Amino acid sequence: MLRVLSDIIGALDRSDFTILTLLDQSAAFYTVDHPTLLRRLKLTYGISDTVLGWFKSYLYNRQQSVRCKRANTTPSLVEFGVPQGSFREPILFLLYTADILNVVQNRNLHTHLYADDT
Repeated sequence: MLRVLSDIIGALDRSDFTILTLLDQSAAFYTVDHPTLLRRLKLTYGISDTVLGWFKSYLYNRQQSVRCKRANTTPSLVEFGVPQGSFREPILFLLYTADILNVVQNRNLHTHLYADDT
């Protein structure tokens, strides 16, 4: 955090425009947009055809419901996020967010990354 403060103070001393934006990614697995992830897998990583179809079938048409004692809610379609509890979700999330630094740096902005915050 001292590095962030130092960079902000340095920018202010240079009369640079300064803004601090924090992206809390602690629940980010739930926000992954399926079409964007599949597009990124295809265009950035060259995954196509059968393998891309596997990922698509893994992400689409999933449902979830809540069970409390003997009562269940009506299942609803899961439109965002990656399935939890396997080795795939952190890898898919990393592939999904890998370009964020390029996007920021291409606009001559500075980033600081911490465990689940950007």
